[in-house]
Amino acid sequence: MADHDSDPMNAVDTPTPRRKPKQEITEIGGRPLKPSTLMMGHGYDPALSEGSLKAPIFLTSTFAFENAAAGKRHFEGITGKRPGGAEGLVYSRFNGPNQEILEDRLAIWDGAEDALCFSSGMTAIAILILAACKTGDVIVHSGPLYAASEGFVAKVMARYGVRYVDFPAGATREQLDAVMVRAKAMADESGGEVPLIYLESPGNPTNALVDVEAVKAARDAHFDPDRCPIAIDNTFLGPLWQRPLDQGADLVVYSLTKYVGGHSDLVAGSVSGAKRWIDAVRALRNTMGGIADPNTAWMLLRSLETVELRMQRAGENAEKVCAFLSQHPKVEKLGYLGMIKDPRQQDIYERHCLGAGSTFSMFIRGGEAECFAFLDALKVAKLAVSLGGTETLASHPASMTHLSVAEGRRAELGIADNLVRVSIGIEDPEDLIADFAQALDAV
Repeated sequence: MADHDSDPMNAVDTPTPRRKPKQEITEIGGRPLKPSTLMMGHGYDPALSEGSLKAPIFLTSTFAFENAAAGKRHFEGITGKRPGGAEGLVYSRFNGPNQEILEDRLAIWDGAEDALCFSSGMTAIAILILAACKTGDVIVHSGPLYAASEGFVAKVMARYGVRYVDFPAGATREQLDAVMVRAKAMADESGGEVPLIYLESPGNPTNALVDVEAVKAARDAHFDPDRCPIAIDNTFLGPLWQRPLDQGADLVVYSLTKYVGGHSDLVAGSVSGAKRWIDAVRALRNTMGGIADPNTAWMLLRSLETVELRMQRAGENAEKVCAFLSQHPKVEKLGYLGMIKDPRQQDIYERHCLGAGSTFSMFIRGGEAECFAFLDALKVAKLAVSLGGTETLASHPASMTHLSVAEGRRAELGIADNLVRVSIGIEDPEDLIADFAQALDAV
């Protein structure tokens, strides 16, 4: 990321590591333990918490030092007056036990060196972008993005002299090269650089996939990889169905509210990746705050124990529901990754994805009126935004989550008036099919 002057209290090269971590067991007999196994205890030592099997909720704003000399040593490490960084915890704006355990476990799912948790997915995205950019810079991003992400880049960052160039999710290598050339010319013109390539794949709400490998090849051909990381919002498929770091991304972003939290009862976000990138984001989080609170972190630790089971069930349900919908005369088409029609998108899916997910778009014959009739007739599925919860949700992006996107831009991104976004939950699949059938009868 771009070099910035930093507060010496939050120096990028002196983050605060864990106090007295236990020796972690991550393999047995040379066989690496799977993430689903490590979710039950990784990063937590019962001996440090009165033998409690599960981590308690640490509700504290500050942490006591063992003695005055320990306090001095800690701040010598933070300020850089002593090499080696700081030891232990000092203040809950920076981190706490629940959050550190959560971050350890989040990193495991993506095969990342490190991770950070935030109070929401948009907090994670905003701090990541702010940490990367300075006046005159140009961001390259895919489209569509979640409306709030797109708005933050196009409107908020514009106030600080940061511009952007976007490209369609399915862009080819040749198209990507052209975008990189254009972005570099814009940055040169304004005295900046291209400090970040930001992707969302699958895109919200169309499920359009980005070829991360092609983006990496284009990035490497036009920019210094050490100064221009590729970040990707993996909320729709992560952490089970896609591992973007394996395809060449540098940073993975999540709304943990969705599949990871998975119960529609919390709001949180995260960023994971190589330590060198994470430390730069950590420095700004330390200054701004925005860390997930202890109770939310504790709830996420609970949810991570069952995330694989929940996502597997939801994915199986979605496959059955989409098999029904694909044959229904009132459904024009589906944006479901298990039924891709476009050869290039199918190629990306086969190279990048480990499953089709449980969130998809369905295009009902007609327009807004027909979609509203369908949504109003649902009895099991809930009419609500968000996704990845235990319950099935349905919404109308053009009039709800993406209403703030200009009408022409919505059309360009494929967010049509007859599109309904569906997130399948873990209910009985036959009950869901019956619900969708009677709702379509009302159209």
